[in-house]
Amino acid sequence: MREGFGSGNLPHSMTPTVLVLGSGPIRIGQGIEFDYSCVHCVWSLRRMGYRAIIVNNNPETVSTDFDTGDGLYFEPVTLEDVLDIVAHEKPIGAVCQFGGQTAINLAQGLTDNGVKVLGTSPEAIAMAEDRGQFDALLESLNIARPNGKAVRSLEEARTVAQEIGYPVLVRPSFVLGGRAMEIVFSEDHLARFYGEAEEANPGQPVLVDKYLLGKEAEVDVISDGEDTLVPGIMEHVERAGVHSGDSMAVYPPVSISADLQTQMVDSACRIARALGVKGLMNIQFVLVGEKAYVLEVNPRASRTVPYLSKVTSIPMVDLATQCMMGKKLAELGYTSGLWSPADKKVLERGEVAKTKAYAVKAPVFSFQKLGKVEPSLGPEMKSTGEILGLDVTYEGALYKALVASGIIFKGDGAVCITVKPEDKGEALEIARGLVESGRKVVATPGTAEYFQKNGVECERVEKIQHGSPNLLDWIMEGRISLLINTPSLTETAESEAARIRRACIETGVPCVTSLDTAGALVRALEVFRDPTAAQCLRLEEYLS
Repeated sequence: MREGFGSGNLPHSMTPTVLVLGSGPIRIGQGIEFDYSCVHCVWSLRRMGYRAIIVNNNPETVSTDFDTGDGLYFEPVTLEDVLDIVAHEKPIGAVCQFGGQTAINLAQGLTDNGVKVLGTSPEAIAMAEDRGQFDALLESLNIARPNGKAVRSLEEARTVAQEIGYPVLVRPSFVLGGRAMEIVFSEDHLARFYGEAEEANPGQPVLVDKYLLGKEAEVDVISDGEDTLVPGIMEHVERAGVHSGDSMAVYPPVSISADLQTQMVDSACRIARALGVKGLMNIQFVLVGEKAYVLEVNPRASRTVPYLSKVTSIPMVDLATQCMMGKKLAELGYTSGLWSPADKKVLERGEVAKTKAYAVKAPVFSFQKLGKVEPSLGPEMKSTGEILGLDVTYEGALYKALVASGIIFKGDGAVCITVKPEDKGEALEIARGLVESGRKVVATPGTAEYFQKNGVECERVEKIQHGSPNLLDWIMEGRISLLINTPSLTETAESEAARIRRACIETGVPCVTSLDTAGALVRALEVFRDPTAAQCLRLEEYLS
């Protein structure tokens, strides 16, 4: 155990101590975004006159710099280690909501051992994360959510899936980064996958929910237990089924109606009040038609907090920390509702936020370093970082985000499109946009035939199984500048597609596995052709 000291000079007995739990080592699903929240929480606590100490064991983060807090314990973020620190420091309470799932999972254990959890209570955390309690809460509030249940055996999972109908989303409870989560399309698929979901968190139930194909969106809110401020709504570019950490997202929303935005804000405010949230909370929605369904509620800081704080100019962690320590939003100059940066005020119900710039968050992947990771996107998180593109137009922000995340055209080669049969109609419009912008398009036989029949110029390239020259040869010879491929549900086709995607990674050819991402690329083609269409301004010029 090691303690480093910052600027606090008063004896411990004269200054109330608060213990802030970090998120531990950086790994997929829990990264530097949580360290941002922990550090800003410590800074806020120190400004309020508290002695703030940190427990975290990652040398690559700001939270473990010797002068960030008044004390540092470089120890694992486990219940046993934290209780040892509590016995030595005797803090007035512990902060669990800024250290991701690792920290929030300790809330109940700390309470059971007589340690006060500051902010949202462990009972409220359990209500949000326990399926039975959460369903009962939403039922009492008359808030829509996908049908589903928590199960503890494969037989129960089969019964639930038959009741609600396939496809279903199967996932373990109380895990981070969407680990062991999958969209299941049949009973055989369920039988193959269920054991993996069960093993991801032994002793905890497995969640089986109806998979709704719609647009995803999320909100991060700050609440004092009564009033709830919604700094902004982030619209996901990829549809439901791609983990939020792997999805591109845009603020403000570009295709969500005012009515849907009002539904989300109303639901968020009512859930926060019902749970008695004090601090930050994240809610994920899926939008089907003109109805917003709640997918999940996380009673803690999320990975989008740093981005939303930056683009809305709301000091989210500072406000959340002050609410956690007993202040009211009204004292801090805010009321319940959606914030509008351009208006610098909370809006009336039904109004939508106005901004001077668009912000696009995009994931960054490390597939070249993670040789055995399949690069296709799904409900389990795979990204190792994120970037932010800002511009006065949505297309300009998309362009910057795509370039920064590595989705660019490699040289002057052709764009190859190979998709499963049910995706061909949507891929057709993507191919049409590429051809109209002057890009050469090639496709595997079935896709090429469909494009040609529908009036899109396209060259045919053979699959691997048909011998050389084939698509793999084209990639290895540097003749492909970008691959657009959607995973197939058949084992033979998917095995070949996986080889193609891995070849792209090894040769540095960008590989897009979501048609929504490809659609965003097409929308930004004009800026790719003339990058001067995107502006280059200082951050304050975009946001002031």
